[in-house]
Amino acid sequence: MIISLIVAGGKGNRMGQDIPKQFLNVMDKPIIVYTLEAFQRHPAVDKILVVCLDGWQEVVRAYGRQFNISKLEWIVKGGETVQESIRNGVFALKHIANPDDIIVLHDSIRPFIEESVISNLLVVCKKNGNAVSSLPYNEQIFKIKDEFSTCEYIPRETIRRVVTPQAYLFSKLLWAYEKAFNEGIGILGSSYTNTMMVELGETLFFSYGSEKNIKITTKEDLEIFKALLIVRNSEWIK
Repeated sequence: MIISLIVAGGKGNRMGQDIPKQFLNVMDKPIIVYTLEAFQRHPAVDKILVVCLDGWQEVVRAYGRQFNISKLEWIVKGGETVQESIRNGVFALKHIANPDDIIVLHDSIRPFIEESVISNLLVVCKKNGNAVSSLPYNEQIFKIKDEFSTCEYIPRETIRRVVTPQAYLFSKLLWAYEKAFNEGIGILGSSYTNTMMVELGETLFFSYGSEKNIKITTKEDLEIFKALLIVRNSEWIK
C-alpha cells in the first residue's frame, strides 16, 4: 500500500494572513485542496492521511467531501513543530500500515506537485527503500566570512536541494521517529525527515524534482502559484 502523508500543521505566521496559508483560497480553491487533488489523481496512491492544525480537522474533512477526495482516510492532529506533526502522522499508522508499505511525505503548501515527480519518487523508493525529491543548485553559493564579506564558496556541483515529496518504507520511518524522539536526534529547529534520517546514519537516494513544485510561504509565492495555474489551464500553450 502507498499512503500519502500530507503535513498541514503550520500556522503560517510569515504570510501575515488571518487564516493559515494552507487554507487560503487561490482561484476559488483552497491551497491544500490542490495538493490533495494531486495525490487523489495519482493511480499508485491508495490512501491519504492529513496531519492538520488543531481546530481545522473538520474543515479538511469538509474539503474532502466537497472536492471528491475519496482517498482521504485519516486526519490527525498536528504538533507544535513540523517534526512533531510528522511523528503524529507516522504513529497514527502504527496499527494500520504494513512494514513494507511506502509513506509519501509532502507539504500541503507545495500544491503544484506533478504526477511524474511522484512516479519517479516511488520508483526510486521501491528500489532503494527511500527517495527524496531533489534539484540542482543553479546559483553560486558562498560561505559567510563575516556580516559583510566572503572568501570561500561551495562548488554548486557538489550540493543538491532536497524538498518534498519524500518517500520511505513505513518500518524505517517508524523506527526513525521512535529513536529520534526518544534520543533527541534530528528533531529541533528546521529539521525535517530527510535531515533526521542523515543524523541517524541513513543514506538517502535522490529522485528528480521540479522547479514548479514551489513552497508557498510569502505573498509573492502566491502570485507565482497563480501564474502557474493560469499557464496550466491555458489550452493554447503546448
